[in-house]
Amino acid sequence: MSSRTEPTATESSAVSEEGAPSGSAIEIEGVSKTYAADAGPVHALTPTDLRVGPGEFVVLLGPSGCGKTTLLRMLAGLEVPTQGSVRIGDRTLFAPGALTPQSEALGSLGFVFQAPTLLPWRRIAKNIELPLEGKGPGRRERRERATRMAEKVGLEDFLGHYPRQLSGGMQQRAAIARALVHDPDILLMDEPFGALDAMTRDQMNILLQQLWLDTGKTVVLVTHSISEAVFLADRIVLLSPRPGRVQDIVEVGFPRPRPLSVSADPKFGELVAYLRSQLGEQP
Repeated sequence: MSSRTEPTATESSAVSEEGAPSGSAIEIEGVSKTYAADAGPVHALTPTDLRVGPGEFVVLLGPSGCGKTTLLRMLAGLEVPTQGSVRIGDRTLFAPGALTPQSEALGSLGFVFQAPTLLPWRRIAKNIELPLEGKGPGRRERRERATRMAEKVGLEDFLGHYPRQLSGGMQQRAAIARALVHDPDILLMDEPFGALDAMTRDQMNILLQQLWLDTGKTVVLVTHSISEAVFLADRIVLLSPRPGRVQDIVEVGFPRPRPLSVSADPKFGELVAYLRSQLGEQP
């Protein structure tokens, strides 16, 4: 585990290049976002560079309104950068000045939203199958793949249920299974556990870590929870208040798999305290 005090923007950029594994699953160059508004433009994100290596677990952490969700949505092709480029693997998602994402880069992405966004009229099995429909696999293969993913997230006994019959945590398990069922290279997650109670959130963190270890996916997670970031991440990208910029990139060196008891390690507490101080929060 390492952390640095009072980093400069140049130092943070250097860590993003040197700290990531060789090769790039995601490469962001000079990406910024400005929204038009009646009162004048809103600068959500200043020009940002970041590289995420294959199989890496990166957490975007920062105060509300700092642009972390905006950045994540640009990686998913849901927001268009004002300037800059985004590459997913060897494919360009956004070139400078692009008005729409390049569709061939989207197939390697899975996205989990803050809310499960399950279709209420479809049973859990059919919700999980959704990304496979119209993509080639027949009905039997879709069901087999949905069943395997349900088993991985502990929902094998609930495939015939409707979303309303499941708890919030179980619904989010179904949403994660749906995001992974088409075997994407990259999983993008926008604070998926923010609405859950503390005990369920801990369980979901353990589940997510195990899924990541089992699948080797590249994961980029947005969270407001400092302890969640430290528990899950290989690297934490700390964003400044709006307009967002990369303020620091912190390596998290705890071995895997991490039990919940790692939070009792003094070094865990030191890293949480450091991040809290950088965010301007009181101890």
